[in-house]
Amino acid sequence: MTGNRCNASRDGDTPTCGSQSPTADCGCLGTASNLNGDPLAWFGQMTQHCLQYAREAKAAGRPIVGILCEYTPRELILAAGAVPICLCGGSAATIPAAEKELPANLCPLIKSTYGYHIEGTNPFLEMADLVVGETTCDGKKKVYERMAESRPMYVLELPQKVDDPDALEHWVCELRKFRELLAIRFKVDVCDARLREAIGVMNRERFLRRELAALMRRDNPPLTGRQLLDFKSSISAIPADLEQYERALEIYSRKCPDGETASRVRVLMTGVPIPHGAERVLELVEQCGGLVVCMESCTGLKPVLEDVDAEAADPLRALAEHYFRLPCPVMTRNDRRLKFLRQMVEDYRPHCVVELIWQGCTTYDVESYRIRRLAEEQLGLPYLRIETDYSPSDSARIVVRVEALLETVRYGQAMR
Repeated sequence: MTGNRCNASRDGDTPTCGSQSPTADCGCLGTASNLNGDPLAWFGQMTQHCLQYAREAKAAGRPIVGILCEYTPRELILAAGAVPICLCGGSAATIPAAEKELPANLCPLIKSTYGYHIEGTNPFLEMADLVVGETTCDGKKKVYERMAESRPMYVLELPQKVDDPDALEHWVCELRKFRELLAIRFKVDVCDARLREAIGVMNRERFLRRELAALMRRDNPPLTGRQLLDFKSSISAIPADLEQYERALEIYSRKCPDGETASRVRVLMTGVPIPHGAERVLELVEQCGGLVVCMESCTGLKPVLEDVDAEAADPLRALAEHYFRLPCPVMTRNDRRLKFLRQMVEDYRPHCVVELIWQGCTTYDVESYRIRRLAEEQLGLPYLRIETDYSPSDSARIVVRVEALLETVRYGQAMR
């Protein structure tokens, strides 16, 4: 059913390959003629563009698949002719509804996401034909059980012993089962040819995002960290987004430095992902005079570090190897994250490290001790750990701590 050949048709209810490309346009957002203005302005309207794209895709018969973690391979969803949409909640407004059913000390990202589920106020979730989760943290796993009571849910079992060969084999098996599920559910042959095409598109997106991030290596970066964070989309592989990435590279690669960014304290930001709407801490760091030149998190460089080998004999295995290598604290032992951070320090030359921890996120919180030791003892960089939630109530306290960190850096620079 999901082998190497992409059959033109099948009898009965078994899948067909179909004529539509796994990344085909479904409406006006896929056409270059509609691309006007500054790319930053385009991505400033990201949610509206994604909603339009999703509605047009659904109207054209493409399934909508919600995802909740970077470990879920978007390539498999695209190869099935579906649209992968990130559903991670970044709004504080939906948390009170979630806390009627969930513990108050649970991670705000989980509560925000579940609050949308309860209230039915996320249009992407409401139109989803399938929601895909993964066994990362315990909070997510139990919330998936609750969501599955009323939504079509599929959970990928992510093994966590990163150096165990059996773990990788298990993950390959999980992705094969996931491909089979997509094939049956959406009646399409998720063949290797379609998978390679989807890998090619995602590789292009990863490359463009890496190149945009690389602009921050300059002494006078042409962007702020907040602006760079805006160059992302809830939906992967929208043709118009890819063209805007390319346009942004062309514009900002040639932008003349004005010297303003050169005077700021260069900050490496690590820790939890920063979903759309939860950018407050990053904004506070830059309002205090910092410049976030690199972000290690799932909403930063982590998911675009490497491409997938589209020419591998078994593209699904290549996909499994790629995603299994993501340096996330859910993996044990997570030495790859430390290796990645060392490389980022070498490439982006930060003056200090800020680690963001969402309250209730034990996974990142426990590992923060290793990150502090790496920063202070091995890299010689001042380190600040910020634990917070989505509420702005502690913003003033965070500002005081950030200002103290930046003054420490400036004092050290003046004494050299």
